[in-house]
Amino acid sequence: MLSNPSKYAINAVIYLAINGSESNKIGTKEISKKLNIPSPFLAKILQTLAKKKVISSTKGPKGGFWLADHEKQAPLITIIENLDDVENFSNCFMGLKACSEEFPCPIHYAMQPFKKGLITELMENSIDYFSQKVINKEAFLFV
Repeated sequence: MLSNPSKYAINAVIYLAINGSESNKIGTKEISKKLNIPSPFLAKILQTLAKKKVISSTKGPKGGFWLADHEKQAPLITIIENLDDVENFSNCFMGLKACSEEFPCPIHYAMQPFKKGLITELMENSIDYFSQKVINKEAFLFV
């Protein structure tokens, strides 16, 4: 349901929300090492998010990425919307092209509540909300 770029971006943005600030910009090498994400791929993802003003960045020797306070308040789904088509959530979990309410796959009705709940959770909760879960040790980015 989520592409690798979206998964990597969510992890990296939560990492930035916790560890980065305008006075503590973080480079892609640090993030990729901590989260085990390929550095060139992560750089491209973060540059895309910075261009779309989802996260902040500066170039140069003291450059890097961080989240401003207003960026932390954005719903987490903002990350996915800027990298993927949110309509992917409506795609069939089994990959069938014709899956619908009219022609459901075998697990269609089992997945529908999960998909709707996930979208609601991502729309109603901010990046900061999810980063607080990591800070409070209710969730983890890496083990």
